[in-house]
Amino acid sequence: MTITTITVSGESPYDVSIGRGILNTLPTIIGTEARKVLIVHPPTLAARATALRESLLGDYEVLLAEIPDAESGKRVEVAAFCWQVMGQADFTRTDAVIGFGGGAVTDLAGFVAATWLRGVRLVQVPTTLLGMVDAAIGGKTGINTAEGKNLVGAFYSPAGVIVDLDLLDGLSRMEILASFGEVVKYGFIAEPEILDHLERDVEVATDPHSEEFRRMVELSIGIKARVVGTDFREAGPREVLNYGHTLGHAVEYAERFQWRHGAAVSVGMVFAAELARLTGRLSDEVVDRHRSILTSLQLPVGYPAGRWQTLLSVMKRDKKARGSLLRFIVLDDVARPTTLTGPDESLLFAAYQEIGL
Repeated sequence: MTITTITVSGESPYDVSIGRGILNTLPTIIGTEARKVLIVHPPTLAARATALRESLLGDYEVLLAEIPDAESGKRVEVAAFCWQVMGQADFTRTDAVIGFGGGAVTDLAGFVAATWLRGVRLVQVPTTLLGMVDAAIGGKTGINTAEGKNLVGAFYSPAGVIVDLDLLDGLSRMEILASFGEVVKYGFIAEPEILDHLERDVEVATDPHSEEFRRMVELSIGIKARVVGTDFREAGPREVLNYGHTLGHAVEYAERFQWRHGAAVSVGMVFAAELARLTGRLSDEVVDRHRSILTSLQLPVGYPAGRWQTLLSVMKRDKKARGSLLRFIVLDDVARPTTLTGPDESLLFAAYQEIGL
């Protein structure tokens, strides 16, 4: 059992452990002070959550909170259900919450842990590639509202994150490929090696049992750890992680959260690349590289042309906007991200025309 450990520094440092068959390390992160543990999980992981509960029963009283799958679980009513379970079980500040699922589950579990008694111990155990490389790391927790995605939340560090690659076994290839939207993001903003692996052999690179796959997971986590370690509350450098997300979140909202996050980010990255090209920052070659890599992953690179006004209105409400100014992370080149603040709406519309279907 080879474990790679990546430390996330900052206000409350913690480790991300990466390997196979490493769930047995959970008690070392939960600690000895906790008496009760709540495992938050989706219906699709009920059997695995039960097995995890049984493995912990000798050390803790373990409760299960099954929540709706995907973005449907990120609602205040679902958080209230978890609070009710904890309240009825007399959870104290020394007890713990485990987020066991994809990014939506770890977002919700993190928010529940951050708000119960103003903060209890949190351990994230992501079970999807998206959760492993993005949502479970960095301390951003949140729920959705009728007005948009992740508009209510808290910055709250976990005590640790366990990335057990065995948990990816059984996931559909479509789900694995969709999560690569975030992996590609890391390649364009910071680590060209990721792009090289995908261009060399996309089948090998996207095989969860290949060395290349694990390498890209470790590279992605390393990038996020470095960025959030220096800017936990997104006051500056962390903003680069939003590459593709400004339009991507608007697409998710417009699709009533029925699109996979990685697919929406894929469209958002192509839009950001076209925006950078129109401002004279980015070459045709790098823009085309976006389309080529994302298409090889069977991810979308366009969106219906007639939806622009809907997307624009959602972006104006997004938490990444500052006052009335929209902000986009764009590239000057691969691994050279920068911020474009307050671009003219005519420029945004022209960029959108380049991805309109």
